[in-house]
Amino acid sequence: MDAITILDAPRCHLGEGPCYDPRTGIAWWVDILERRLFEALLAGGPVRIHDLPLMASAVVAVDEERHLLAAEDGLYLRTFGDGGLTRFCPLEAEEAGTRSNDGRVHPCGALWISTMGRDAEPGRGAIYHVAGTRVTRLFGGLTIPNAICFAPDGATGYFADTDAGLLKRVALDPRTGLPVGEPATLYDHRGGEGGLDGAVVDAEGRIWCARWGAACLDAYSPEGECLRTLPLPVSRPSCPTFAGPALEHLLVTSAYEGMTTEERAADPEHGRTLVVPVGVRGLLEPAFGLRS
Repeated sequence: MDAITILDAPRCHLGEGPCYDPRTGIAWWVDILERRLFEALLAGGPVRIHDLPLMASAVVAVDEERHLLAAEDGLYLRTFGDGGLTRFCPLEAEEAGTRSNDGRVHPCGALWISTMGRDAEPGRGAIYHVAGTRVTRLFGGLTIPNAICFAPDGATGYFADTDAGLLKRVALDPRTGLPVGEPATLYDHRGGEGGLDGAVVDAEGRIWCARWGAACLDAYSPEGECLRTLPLPVSRPSCPTFAGPALEHLLVTSAYEGMTTEERAADPEHGRTLVVPVGVRGLLEPAFGLRS
């Protein structure tokens, strides 16, 4: 396979929420803590940096003129032309101590988006289902909700609480993306190196999960077997998404949040954004449906 590419972009304090647009070949991602949005043509060229007035954690496709940003107090539509932001709907807007975190669009067009305490306070996190402007709380009592992704047929959802170390699966109604059963443990990572962070599913249903603190990506089968581990040149990978013309690469964000000076020196590529060849075909992220 080809070598891993390190994009010529500034380091991210807390990189997250990548999104790839196949019509333009542009990848988007955010630095949550520095309130920045990155725009990069993967074929080459300068990376554009857009300052944001709030902390955003995920970029979601909408249409040819706009995308959706999950932010600290709600979901915002952002227009490509002028960068204008309009709040689409609130999300824990009255909770000043929380912010958005991981999220992904279900094949039906509904969004699953998580929240967490700004200082990762135990039990303060939750996962929500957003269909149009209708927001439904699905799961609460989480600390760092992550790894939100879906089986190709939309009948299974996955998520993790990084703090708990358990990757969960739950049966869904594929028409709505709403749970029809209770979550069960798919993979038990307790006691393992690092923590389960962002994840995405490929065309064969394998779950590719960034392992924060362990400098790798893991691929799990839908049955919960760890099939493969890919080493990465960053110690704190945070979230992958499939990218490139054939969707055979993973765009992976990373971070240096919480690292000491010594840890940064030992991890010279800390906070970089990577393009990782994986040799499997991914799925294009669905667009969010503005109407339920």
